[in-house]
Order: sequence, then C-alpha cells, then structure tokens
Amino acid sequence: MHWIDPDSLPETRGTVTRFLLNPHGEIDGFVIGSRQMKQVHFPPHLSKQIARNVAIGDEVRVRGVKPRGADIVAAVSLTTKNGKLILDEGPHQNGEKHQKPHVEHTPMEAGGEVLLSLHGPKGELRGALLDDGTSLRMPPHAAAELADYLAPGAHVQAWGHGVKNKHGRTIEVHEIAELVDAAA
Repeated sequence: MHWIDPDSLPETRGTVTRFLLNPHGEIDGFVIGSRQMKQVHFPPHLSKQIARNVAIGDEVRVRGVKPRGADIVAAVSLTTKNGKLILDEGPHQNGEKHQKPHVEHTPMEAGGEVLLSLHGPKGELRGALLDDGTSLRMPPHAAAELADYLAPGAHVQAWGHGVKNKHGRTIEVHEIAELVDAAA
C-alpha cells in the first residue's frame, strides 16, 4: 500500500491526449490537455490497469504530488471517467513483484518539435515528447546535459532503439541533434 493518503492530495483534472511509454513498452504516464499540456506519471505496475480503463479522450481525475522544479503530477490515485478508482498500492501487488516485459527494441529515429519536456516522478528531466507523439527517453544525467534539446519549442532529430505499440512509441536516445532548418 502507498504510504500517502490520496484523499489528502490536490486533485488535477483533464482529458487524456497521449499515453507515454517506458522503454519496456509499458504505459508509465499520460499527457492531459492539448493547449496547456501536463504530464501525469505513474509507476509501470499500473500499466495494465490504465490500459484497460483509460482511453485517449477520457476525462480523468488524478491525485498526486508535484515535485519541485517540474510541472508534472506523480499520481497516487486516478479516477476514470466511469468512476473507477485506480490506486498505487506499490509494485508488490498480490505478493508478487512487478515483472518488466521483454520487448524487442528496434533501431528508430524521430524528428520534430518538442511539445513537452518529460520528467521522472521526482521531477528529474528524462526526455521529451515530440509533435508526432514519440517519447524521447534518456537517463537523467544525460537529459540534464541536453536540457536545451528537450525544451518545448526545440526542433530535434533523435536516433536510438525503441519500441512501438498501440499505446505509443518511445525511443531510448543514443544521439540527438538540433534541426537547424526547422527552426528557421
């Protein structure tokens, strides 16, 4: 069970516009709003519950914490449009540890405008969401060094290995460059 009482946390409401995938192809967050976008992060052990109960276009209510320095919500609970409550009870549900799925990573590239910087649950910069819906992911130390490339409005091209499924596309970035022609 999560140690934080979700009823004590502020509530954020919005319409789900995109799912975010981790490098294992699991949903570990989504974006609410289209003009004023906000990242909602949750642990990957909730991925299957979210996939079964939330769809793009659904109104959701999220209770969670906002880390310093990042405009995200690290969700502790989520209420679906049908009123179903999804609680973060921790990764050891039913006495079993969450197993990361094995997925084949394929070489991928993506380019475009950064719509949103992506952060981890403690507010650490971890990547960016491109205008084509691709999530670019990297370790926090690399993201910190490349913060200008991951800021909204930047135009980038990225290469790496990734995964794509019905919920989205994510690339673990090995190389990234600024698209100079796109910014002109």
